Amino acid sequence: MDKVMARWIMAIAGCVVLAMSAMLIGQERPGRRGFRGMASISEGQPQAASEKEARILAVLGRLEASRAGMMNVPMRDGRLLRILAESISARQVVEIGTSNGYSGLWLCLALTATSGRLTTFEIDPTRAALARENFKAAGVDAMVSLIEGDAHQTLSQSVTGPVDLVFIDADKPGYLDYLQKVLPKVRPGGLIIGHNVTEGMVDPGYLKAITSDPSLETVLLPQDTSGISITLKKRLVDPNSR
Repeated sequence: MDKVMARWIMAIAGCVVLAMSAMLIGQERPGRRGFRGMASISEGQPQAASEKEARILAVLGRLEASRAGMMNVPMRDGRLLRILAESISARQVVEIGTSNGYSGLWLCLALTATSGRLTTFEIDPTRAALARENFKAAGVDAMVSLIEGDAHQTLSQSVTGPVDLVFIDADKPGYLDYLQKVLPKVRPGGLIIGHNVTEGMVDPGYLKAITSDPSLETVLLPQDTSGISITLKKRLVDPNSR
């Protein structure tokens, strides 16, 4: 083979390698999106189906525009909370970590449809005051009980069952303690949702508890980068009932 032909073959091979590399780089990483091109599909903005929803969404929109320093969940996670709560017809919801009321308002969107109530816990007085203002502005303050103080101390005596859904988004080392206190009050078929269940943030004890207990079923969702655990408290079937 002459030198000219060898150079041509090497050039063509190099082009093939570059093309294949570009294709691999352009593909989605496994576990992030199911299909190539899904990133271009938009979920759209939340749409109000009633005046009540419009009032809540207006406050959520204002909070979304000024979320600095509040450590609120992303809007997509809030929408998921609303869908989960409404889909199980939740009547009693418990939230640990109110902040300024952002995630609580998403839950209230569901509770307006189910005639339910939200009991939410916040340790910081300033944030608790902001949350009260936001719940009132959204017209949901009558369905919300905001308990100020350390939920580790107040949770057990402040909540009675049956609880349909629990959302935990507070001090990460405290997740296991919260779970142990609230789980007995959750009804069979109820949900426990943990936020920031990601490597380096999640309490290993909490993660072990929700993934190794045979009475629970858990799935971990990589919601963007926030990390959500959704845990079902199973309905235990009596083998003698059949």
